[in-house]
Amino acid sequence: MNQRLVNFSNWLKETGQTFAFVHTPSNVFYLSGFHTDPHERLLGLFVFPDQDPFLVTPGMEVSQARDAGWKHDIIGHGDADNPWDLIHTALKERGITEANQVAIEKVTLAYERAEEIMHRYPGLTFTSAEEKLNELRLIKDDQELKVLREAAELADFGVETGIKALREGVTEMEVLATIEYELKKKGIREMSFSTMVLFGEKAGQPHGNPGDRKLKKGDLVLFDLGVVHNGYCSDITRTVAYKEVNEKQKEIYDIVLNAQLETLNISKPGTRLGDLDKKARDIITNGGYGDHFPHRIGHGIGIEVHEYPSMSENNDHTLQEGMTYTIEPGIYVPEIGGVRIEDDVLVTADGYETLTKFPKELQIVGN
Repeated sequence: MNQRLVNFSNWLKETGQTFAFVHTPSNVFYLSGFHTDPHERLLGLFVFPDQDPFLVTPGMEVSQARDAGWKHDIIGHGDADNPWDLIHTALKERGITEANQVAIEKVTLAYERAEEIMHRYPGLTFTSAEEKLNELRLIKDDQELKVLREAAELADFGVETGIKALREGVTEMEVLATIEYELKKKGIREMSFSTMVLFGEKAGQPHGNPGDRKLKKGDLVLFDLGVVHNGYCSDITRTVAYKEVNEKQKEIYDIVLNAQLETLNISKPGTRLGDLDKKARDIITNGGYGDHFPHRIGHGIGIEVHEYPSMSENNDHTLQEGMTYTIEPGIYVPEIGGVRIEDDVLVTADGYETLTKFPKELQIVGN
């Protein structure tokens, strides 16, 4: 077994689990190296304290699992099969005829699938695997960091492409299409979330929807985008001004930039996560815009674009070397627009490294 599976299997042994059923594509990928979107079909990884694991996947994807390097047993099921019958047989072949404790991802496992397990093993107790899996995924290894740096570089390219596509009268969707087309030419098949390109007053919506709004002189332009690269995500936000900027827009920009830089400055091992949020929130509040910063300072990033931990003000955990997360303060003012500046960040031995590198100083573009 690979070391990730060994670590997880050891935890099952230490905590007295009969087995674990892992079903989310992100955790299956983390443990097995195989990534797929099974849609409504069953995907699962069964891990044991003292036996080799097996993978369950739609039959049409068995060869892809092998190509991904999975060397253990695979149960491939067809659309006419009940995969739980096949799983039950495989468990009996491993000597498992009853189960006391089964570790599952409680937050996301559909109750119907939980019932399938309970039906075959009456009296079992479900325990949560999320906390252990989050712990294992929290600290990135050298290979993960290599891929995350590459994904961040591609996100930088996406912002650069978007800025170059700005011209008076162009729509948000036209610029968005240009960004994604140029990234696809570089081999990117999937964005890590729905790309945002927002002009003017629409930049005042933290999660606005791009549409047919046309670019005008004096607009703030907010880009929020990321890619999935070799199974790992990036996430960057930059805000620029088109042709000119007024004093209110510049004031907002300067406060957000200061909040981001000062929060980065306290990013180092041992810093309380909630203090990152507090640092940015205090700066924005003291600048007079506290009511216009409605979200947390950031989130973990890796296989998923939003993963553990949540960087909210009430999080008492501390930064550790090897963690990756975002720092993304913002101010959003109706009718005026908004500014958000976001970087992907790695905690180093004595500080931090921003993986996304695109310049953050206020740019007035289109002149």
